[in-house]
Amino acid sequence: MAANRKHDCLNSLKDRILSTELEPGVDLDEASLCEAYGISRTPLREVLQRLSGDGYIQLEDNRGAKVASMDIGVMRTFFQTAPLIYANISRLAAENWRAPQLDALKQTQRAFTRAVKAGQANDAALCNHRFHGQIGDMARNDYLVASLNRLLIDHTRMSQTFYRPTSVAESVLVEQAIEQHEAMIAAFESREASLSLDLALKHWDLSRDQLERFVRPDPLPVDVYSLEAKRHAV
Repeated sequence: MAANRKHDCLNSLKDRILSTELEPGVDLDEASLCEAYGISRTPLREVLQRLSGDGYIQLEDNRGAKVASMDIGVMRTFFQTAPLIYANISRLAAENWRAPQLDALKQTQRAFTRAVKAGQANDAALCNHRFHGQIGDMARNDYLVASLNRLLIDHTRMSQTFYRPTSVAESVLVEQAIEQHEAMIAAFESREASLSLDLALKHWDLSRDQLERFVRPDPLPVDVYSLEAKRHAV
C-alpha cells in the first residue's frame, strides 16, 4: 500500500507540474504533500529526489523543493535546442522502432485525438507529452532521450496555451497537430528516416509561435490617447 501511495504521489505531482497547476518556481511544502498523499517524509523525499533527477523540480540546500523554473535563460536554451532534439529523435525512431512501440504510439494518438476533439486542453497536452516520449523510446538513444525528456517538461507546460485556442486560426493549428502526428506515424511505419526528420521540424514550427505566447503574452490593453492627454494636462 505504501509503495502504491508513493507511486501515485510521483505520477500526480508530475501531472500537476505539467498542467501548471503547480506553477513554475512555486515552493513545495513537504508537510502539506505528506498529508495530501498519505505518506510519510521518507517516501516523499524519495519522490522529490526522483522528480529532481528527472528535471521536474529543483532541490536546494536549506530551502527545500520548488517546481523547476522557466526563466529567460531556460527558455532561450529551450528554443535553441528543441528542434535539434526532436528532429534527430524522429529520424532515429524511424530506424529503430519495434512493433509494440508503434502500436502504443497509435493508441496514444487515438487518445490525443479524442482529447483535442473534446476540447480537453490538459488531457491533450498530456497525451502529446506521452506521444513524443514514446517516440523517444523508439529512438533507442539514451543520450538524446535524456535531453528529450527534459525538453518535454517545459514544452508540455507551455503547450497549455496551444491547446486552448482563442480564434478559428488557432483551432486550425490544433487540428493540424493531429494530422501531423498521423503523418509522423506513417513515416515511422515506412521507416522513412529523412521524412520523419522533416515532419518533426514542421511539427515544431506549427506550435512554436504559440509556445512563445507563454513567455511573451499579448500586452495589457492601454488607452494610449487618454494617457497622452493626461501627460499634457495642466
